[in-house]
Amino acid sequence: MDRNYHVFSDGRIERNDDTIRVVTEDGEKKYVPVENAEAVFLHGQIDFNTRFVSFLDDHGTAAHVFGWNDYYAGSVMPTKGQTSGQTVVGQVRAYENPEERLRLASAFVSGSIHNMRTNVTYYNGKDRDLESERAELASIADDVSDAGDVSELMGVEATARKVYYRTFRKILPDEFTFGRREFNPPTNEVNSLISFGNSLVYANCVSAIRATALDPSISYLHEPGERRYSLSLDIADLFKPLLADRVLFRVLNRRQLTADDFEKELGACLLSERGRKVYTKEFEETLERTIEHPELNRKVSYQHLLRLEAYKLKKDLLAGEQYEPFKRWW
Repeated sequence: MDRNYHVFSDGRIERNDDTIRVVTEDGEKKYVPVENAEAVFLHGQIDFNTRFVSFLDDHGTAAHVFGWNDYYAGSVMPTKGQTSGQTVVGQVRAYENPEERLRLASAFVSGSIHNMRTNVTYYNGKDRDLESERAELASIADDVSDAGDVSELMGVEATARKVYYRTFRKILPDEFTFGRREFNPPTNEVNSLISFGNSLVYANCVSAIRATALDPSISYLHEPGERRYSLSLDIADLFKPLLADRVLFRVLNRRQLTADDFEKELGACLLSERGRKVYTKEFEETLERTIEHPELNRKVSYQHLLRLEAYKLKKDLLAGEQYEPFKRWW
């Protein structure tokens, strides 16, 4: 199975014969087996050149770059699997048709709320009193079909997420306070983990979308923008509860991360290098988990679910097969 590789060191990353080598600032050399790499995630201050980029392209491997504040900064994507004219035309037609765009956007919001509610239901059965939030989310989910346009849908989704985030203070240990969602920059430990986890989900969705030849800049719930892959935002909303949030709950409730794993400077609270490594390890192990797929009748990894989601959307746009969003069934 293709894997993601994360590089946290400062230094340079380069081609070395038939593989990739990281040379740290103190001269240490580390090797990345690119032949089985889905993507390389660059977290440190690291240099690379066109020879490195060309080598990644030959192997169909993406490089995702993260900036100083743990945010996704951009990607170097292989040309294999790039967009096709027919696919782009189908995406644009659906975007420009108000009814079609609303239908697809509604599916994303419906799936997102379902998956948030699944997390709440799970922890409600583990000695947390989350019944009121669970009921609120169920009620909000009923509002999706009543939304008249995408802006109303965005309001429904925002209301649901506000209720969902309210449960974090009951799920997490008392030492990690979480009043409300704050980012750019995150102001406390929980917001820092949410931002970092969401960025990892987003980057993995970029890879999944590119593999299907969809154009990641043409979206339906989030408004397309010049400087972001907005379709990745649409799909990432479905998987944040399964991937980013469950990992967050796990590493804090198991005390795998403590307050010492965060650094506060210039009004921001960011993960230390050790903190990023701990969270990323748990995140990658979660991506590799498998589940019996009810339609495929075989086990698939959580990571493969991302690619399946992009394929389902493509089949809707090009073959008329009704898109049904990912809703956790287990």
